[in-house]
Amino acid sequence: MPKLSKNYNNAVKIIGLGKIYSVAEAVDLIKQTAKTKFDSSVEIHMKLGIEPKQADQIVRGTCVLPHGTGKKLRIAVFAEGDDVNTALQEGASIAGGDEIIKDIKETGNCFFDIAVATPNMMNKLAPIAKTLGQKGLMPNPRNETITTNIKKTMQELLKGKVVFRNDDSGNIHQMIGKASWDKEKLAENANIFIQTIRKAKPNSAKGTYIQSITMKSTMGPGVKVGV
Repeated sequence: MPKLSKNYNNAVKIIGLGKIYSVAEAVDLIKQTAKTKFDSSVEIHMKLGIEPKQADQIVRGTCVLPHGTGKKLRIAVFAEGDDVNTALQEGASIAGGDEIIKDIKETGNCFFDIAVATPNMMNKLAPIAKTLGQKGLMPNPRNETITTNIKKTMQELLKGKVVFRNDDSGNIHQMIGKASWDKEKLAENANIFIQTIRKAKPNSAKGTYIQSITMKSTMGPGVKVGV
């Protein structure tokens, strides 16, 4: 831990308290200060001026990151018949219906990052809707995770489509790559994600929509980005 603390403090000195940077500058600083023994993830965190408890101000949707996230997604597909085989062939971690639903209902465990469902499965998800909802995993037409084309949806997700939704405090968090990546790839992913969030502004949101943007590496200090 002392070594980590020293690295962190050195990173803070390099970044500078209170300074604001462009996305490209932030990426450069993150790459300079990512000192973990593993390939750190690069994250973007956005504070939004919304009322997260109001349904008409929830910010959610999808964004295709041109270079993906660098993370292997664990995708669960709720489906029946041939769609189950298709999902597994396309890379789903688990796929099926009643057995998976029963297991989640009994244990409350969801060992996956994204849930996809065919329309005919939505009523069957009712017993676990609360569990999925609390974890931000409930399939939803707005984020295109309810689909009649399992193959297409799986391919898009595995190529870099990410699903986003604000948390209870009105914040958006997203992994955009790895510290080892080229600066250009990280910057492009970050800029496209920021643009997507801008376009997702709810009509009912008042005041400053994007209040702050911070980028950071795993276990590294935040770098403030100009809004």
